[in-house]
Amino acid sequence: MSKAAELANLIGNINAGGGGVNRNVIINGAMNVAQRSTSETGLGGSDPSYQTLDRFRMNIGGTSAGRFTMAQDSSAPEGFANSLKLSCTTDDTSIAADELLSLQQRIEGQNLQMFAKGTTSAKPYAVSFYVKGNGNATYMCELRDRDNDRHNTQQFAVTSSWNRIELTFSADTTGAFDDDNAASLMINIFLHAGSDRTSGTLNSSGFASSTTANRAVGISSFFDSTDRTFFITGVQLEVGQNPTEFEHEPFERTLLKCQRYYYRINPEAAYTRFGIGSNLSTTAAEIYNYLPVSMRSNPSVETTGTLSNYVLYDSDDTLTATSIAIEGGNNDGNQLVILDVGVSSGLTDGGSCQLMANNNSSVFLAFNSEL
Repeated sequence: MSKAAELANLIGNINAGGGGVNRNVIINGAMNVAQRSTSETGLGGSDPSYQTLDRFRMNIGGTSAGRFTMAQDSSAPEGFANSLKLSCTTDDTSIAADELLSLQQRIEGQNLQMFAKGTTSAKPYAVSFYVKGNGNATYMCELRDRDNDRHNTQQFAVTSSWNRIELTFSADTTGAFDDDNAASLMINIFLHAGSDRTSGTLNSSGFASSTTANRAVGISSFFDSTDRTFFITGVQLEVGQNPTEFEHEPFERTLLKCQRYYYRINPEAAYTRFGIGSNLSTTAAEIYNYLPVSMRSNPSVETTGTLSNYVLYDSDDTLTATSIAIEGGNNDGNQLVILDVGVSSGLTDGGSCQLMANNNSSVFLAFNSEL
């Protein structure tokens, strides 16, 4: 895009109520933050989940034989260092009606009020991103209003070269977004779908009541071959009639935005310390964790799944954890999360302790508040 065209687009968006800094509603659109993992294999046979790059959720429906790998990749267009890469490892050419594979980001309603949806001053949506694959394919980008069950879907083409996709979704004067911390809007990149979502008429002209059969009409299948790949980066959603150049931001700002939804303390050593606290009895302790940012809601705690990997260190005693659970915290913007940790016996009542990894450099502790 030329500088003149970029300036014209930006001016047009400002006139439409957008433009300026912090215009990108998407978090981690440059695919820089991957707290959970940089690569996961054998995906496709389980429920929808977050796997690698922060804020990007794989939405899986039905029972498909298709399997894929999801990874943070260094292949990227100029101006970017990373992309999200999907690779088909097991194909599925017999597509059941309810099958679905989409890449998704869910957005809080309180972060969408600038679109003035549901009012006479409603603003259009400009979506842009860079994509490539192993060859030609047609996929779908959908904006879905969860609060009012409305959607709009547009096709885009993928080739073996990096291309910038620019899509404009018209303003919607029907149904306001809720002003809260729940998911009000989903941006879906449909990559594979059965007849439940492809047998209708594509709804691309504007927002309308959501009809399942219209959501992915004309889509290619990501699972049509084990040669199939899909790369994406530079994802942006903004107010306006014209997509503008991707809004880069400092890494630490993106990281803090991601940590509002998921914060992971990764292992640094065999005895990584996960927090300090006090003993409530000989079998229970409170561990205090001060988070870098207030999370979206009171989080759940995630561990490696084996409690014997965690110990409470109490003076000279190392006691294996029998339970780890959230007690409370992070309400009303509080950045303190308290863990209840249990052991079979041996704590000094009223003493202090530390929660640590039990001589295992793979152990992590995470707090999850995803949409």
